[in-house]
Amino acid sequence: MRIVFMGTPDFAATILSGLISSKHRVMAVFTQPDKPNGRGHKLSISPVKILALESDISVLQPITLKDEKVAVQISNLDPDIIVVAAYGMLLPESILKIPKRGCINVHGSLLPKYRGAAPIQWAVINGEKETGITIMNMETGLDCGDIICQKAIQIKESDTASSLYLSLAEIGKNELLRGIELISSSGFVPQKQNEDEASFAPKLTKEMGNLNFNESAHTVLNLIRGLDVWPVAQTIITGQKVKIYKAAVVEGFNLAPNEVFIDKRLIVGCRDLTLELLEVRPENGKRMSGEAFVNGLSGKSS
Repeated sequence: MRIVFMGTPDFAATILSGLISSKHRVMAVFTQPDKPNGRGHKLSISPVKILALESDISVLQPITLKDEKVAVQISNLDPDIIVVAAYGMLLPESILKIPKRGCINVHGSLLPKYRGAAPIQWAVINGEKETGITIMNMETGLDCGDIICQKAIQIKESDTASSLYLSLAEIGKNELLRGIELISSSGFVPQKQNEDEASFAPKLTKEMGNLNFNESAHTVLNLIRGLDVWPVAQTIITGQKVKIYKAAVVEGFNLAPNEVFIDKRLIVGCRDLTLELLEVRPENGKRMSGEAFVNGLSGKSS
């Protein structure tokens, strides 16, 4: 099939790699415009653009898809399908109707659960035991199109949003190829979503990273796990702002919520149990173990 691909981050690049290695032909890639990054504001290019250029595939980076010229560009490519994976822009109806076999999306949840921008993170934050990949037809509504195929995986206690991204990207790469085969077969009918079971995964906010240790330890832990890519959970310890990447529920400490115990280990009290902060990054510092952070403190008391 002739495919136009739309995606931006590492997750999408993994999906694209599967298409490039397949029998299908990627006609062009759409990705978000290059953006200034870091203190030097050097332009950073997306993982999808890097892979496309390495594979000698044409790259387009429109600021908006609502420009009629973009629809003309896509029409001229004569795609059989458009594949979208974490692109970051909604497709207007003028583009949705271009491909002969429609537009399909690689979505990081078991739809209709977790429609929206951050399905992988919210599955972790909410303590779900299962998630997966859905290959779906795209419509003008938010992730409400018919399901072509799905594959579920278990969420391990050790999983974070970043580890799930890697796992689901690999699954999505293969599941997409299966979905393309299904829509190519005669008589295939996709499955309607059950609207009564729909839930939503809105964009994350920077404020979500501010931890509240008056919550249960498992609630706080799940938030830390789900925000490890961005914005990263944070709190104040000994007067300094500290990002938290990894933690674990521990027993044997009788601490009030927000009470900090510092003695070789970094322990914080929650509403019920306690959390050990295992991997942190102090403000203006580097990422380190909780033990290394404690060793770097001049005092040992909270």
